[in-house]
Amino acid sequence: MRISDERYDRDRQRYDLAMRFIQHEARTRTIRTWTGLSDDRIRKLCRSYAAQDGAAPLTRHRGKSPQMTSFFMCSPRMRQETSILASICYLHGVMPSGPLSNPHLNIPGMHRGEILCEAFETYQRMIGTSSITFEHAVFLVIALAGGQDLYAGHCAECSGLIVMDRYPPAFRRCLACDSV
Repeated sequence: MRISDERYDRDRQRYDLAMRFIQHEARTRTIRTWTGLSDDRIRKLCRSYAAQDGAAPLTRHRGKSPQMTSFFMCSPRMRQETSILASICYLHGVMPSGPLSNPHLNIPGMHRGEILCEAFETYQRMIGTSSITFEHAVFLVIALAGGQDLYAGHCAECSGLIVMDRYPPAFRRCLACDSV
């Protein structure tokens, strides 16, 4: 019987993705959902990451992941940053082509997790200091994919992508067009 290298490659990819999630300060449950690793394995990875020489202090968030869509609509600046992040997620292919009935089950996975990390890293390079954390980015992707509370639309003036709330008041213009 021959040992398949593909099996070990998949395991290595899971560990690599988990390490990227850890670097972005994702919670254990989020890492487990997207990688399929056990809680114990994730905690051991966190400890080994923290033990590395020269590694920045690791922040481990506890409790539930963000669940309030109002976070993304609380100010004009936050709506703009949310729209930028959503645009990057669409460009990278994180977002599905249409709404999903159960995005909590259909979105998380290895491939989408890798491109979500790439999209979030691109967003961080573009924005610099932002209030949107990686956990918020994960929540935004799932909320947009479900289309229940938030959805992606287009600015009435410039046709740029904007994230809108399903409930009034809906902002139909981006921050750039709104300030003119």
